[in-house]
Amino acid sequence: MMRSTNLLPFSPHMTVMTRAIFKASKRLIRDFNEVEHLQVSRKGPHDFVTNADMTSEQTLITELKAGRPDYGFLTEESGVINGDNPSYRWIIDPIDGTMNFLHGFPFWCISLALEKDREIVCGAVFDPIKNELFWAEKGIGAFLNDRRIRVGFRKTLEDSLCSVDYLVAVEKCGKGQREFDVIKSKTAAIRRTGSAALNLAYVACGRFDICVGVSRLNYWDVAAGLLLVKESGGSVTDLYNNKISTSPDTLVAANIDLREKVTSLFP
Repeated sequence: MMRSTNLLPFSPHMTVMTRAIFKASKRLIRDFNEVEHLQVSRKGPHDFVTNADMTSEQTLITELKAGRPDYGFLTEESGVINGDNPSYRWIIDPIDGTMNFLHGFPFWCISLALEKDREIVCGAVFDPIKNELFWAEKGIGAFLNDRRIRVGFRKTLEDSLCSVDYLVAVEKCGKGQREFDVIKSKTAAIRRTGSAALNLAYVACGRFDICVGVSRLNYWDVAAGLLLVKESGGSVTDLYNNKISTSPDTLVAANIDLREKVTSLFP
């Protein structure tokens, strides 16, 4: 679960983050291997909360507080927790890809970011199943475990593999359907994986050429991934070439050329 070398020493903040992530992930792996025994309660349409979510989040909060007791939090399950230091805030998604987790589908992760004065300065997305830690620090770069990563090199939409995030609203009421249909028609292939954080991490390392969101994404889903993409040389806006908000209605992440080609489809 730990990194294999010390070639890229973590900053103090990243050290605190990774210790918390690795501790939370140990319990998650045990729960994932016994997924049929999880107690599940319905939180909303296609949005479930599990004991695993709550336990993971509490472990992350406890460990992060131990390392930085005065920092605040924004978390998926607990919401806003104010800290004594208003400059710093942790952004936590204890399991991104909960539906995958519940069905034993091995595509989920822990996503953790750190804000300083409302700007993301550290981000980590950890896939415990593959033992892959995607991490980035502002101005330092993006990495997969101990290897520097960059966004993909492709320049044409027709050659691009694109991940698409959209909610059931697209299927039921058509919200975002036009955007989805356009992107599907212009790219080589699309994938709907169920984890926005991992999708962005995969853009950062070149596994996906493009990541598109066509319905509202929560800040905790994308905070760490946004920094990963930016620090790996990529570009992120909404579909209409605007700066994205903390809970974007749409999102496109790719290298600069592909991002501009996608946004040009939606004048």
